[in-house]
Amino acid sequence: MPEQRRKLAVIAAFVALCLIWSSTWLAIKFGLRDLPPISFVAIRFLIAVALLLAISVGRVRLLPPNRSDFKLLAYTGVLMFAINYALLFWAELYVSSGLSAVLQATIPIFGMVTAHYILPSEPLRAPRIAGAALAIGGVAVICSRLLDFGGLLAFWGGVAIVFGAAGAAISNVLLKARAIRLAPAMVAAWQMIFGLVPLLVTGFFVEGNPLHFHWTPRAVFCLFYLAIPGSALAFLLLYWLLPRMSVTNLQTISFITPPGAVAFGWLLGGESFSLWSLAGGALVLAGVWMIFRKAKPAELEECEMALPQG
Repeated sequence: MPEQRRKLAVIAAFVALCLIWSSTWLAIKFGLRDLPPISFVAIRFLIAVALLLAISVGRVRLLPPNRSDFKLLAYTGVLMFAINYALLFWAELYVSSGLSAVLQATIPIFGMVTAHYILPSEPLRAPRIAGAALAIGGVAVICSRLLDFGGLLAFWGGVAIVFGAAGAAISNVLLKARAIRLAPAMVAAWQMIFGLVPLLVTGFFVEGNPLHFHWTPRAVFCLFYLAIPGSALAFLLLYWLLPRMSVTNLQTISFITPPGAVAFGWLLGGESFSLWSLAGGALVLAGVWMIFRKAKPAELEECEMALPQG
């Protein structure tokens, strides 16, 4: 019976994580109707950091053991949380939530290329190169449709999401190349802290004082949904699942989240997608599947955090 309860708990946590990460993309879209993108990101992670610290105090070590770890956390934090998320939130002003999730799913492609040069044990292999080429073709199809139907800003929004995904991938590989002896929740918290600094400064000077924003009930709900379930709870669920599921099975989130985001956008956000855009999304997911299909367990670990998170 305890074993059955354990399996049910793992299934429930996995389903919850898929639903949360599938829905965050639409929450971003709704929140952007009232809040400016950079400050929206900054306040989201400010709340998430406070929650992660509150959960971690007295339970795990709060500071990295080496001073040099701070440099790595700062660099990867700016890549992951400042550049990646700022570009993503700005892009969703012009790109649908579903297509944003699909474009962000290119993280593993950049991860495998970066790992080839940084991690000697993970060279590029023909099936993975073919998968990357297929996914890039899908990105080209999506961006061309964005240019045709959404205009120039939508096209650059799509490019910005892919550029941010590259930064997130580099961040993941750098963290793996030099493992930090710190609880995963605190690694994420420190990365958020370092990413928050440029976000808060830029947001204040570009978008103004947050006290003067259009704080509607919708904006407040979206902000706390993204900060609490979408950030703090999602990371805790992920880290709880990592030792209880194989990395291979956990990577299926990469294929569930983008279609889930498309479904949420269509059902609740009134978003529509052209057949060409859906075909491009299918190519991206097929390419990512080819990258993971015959990868060894050690190679899969490089992308265990390379999941399309809103």
